[in-house]
Amino acid sequence: METRPGGAAAGPPAGAAASGAQTRRRRLSTDDDVRYFLPKPGSTPDKPELGRETANEGEALIEALKSSQPFYALTMWKAATEVNGGGHPVIVKQALKR
Repeated sequence: METRPGGAAAGPPAGAAASGAQTRRRRLSTDDDVRYFLPKPGSTPDKPELGRETANEGEALIEALKSSQPFYALTMWKAATEVNGGGHPVIVKQALKR
């Protein structure tokens, strides 16, 4: 049997729920659905304008660091209707593929 320093046996992580059940966040979109842009020259946080698109988040991070400017992550959504369990229509969002 292995023990941790201090004599404590290995157990669930400190953030685990008391009941032992772990919650998982539902992911609405994948990284393929996100597009990354640098701001257009003259753009401000109050009036953002998309400039050059980068190939991925890593490239956006590097370019933003080099130019001391932010970058934008854009996800496109479509409004759609679905019928819930009670037979009533509800409006939901669906991520659009690139």
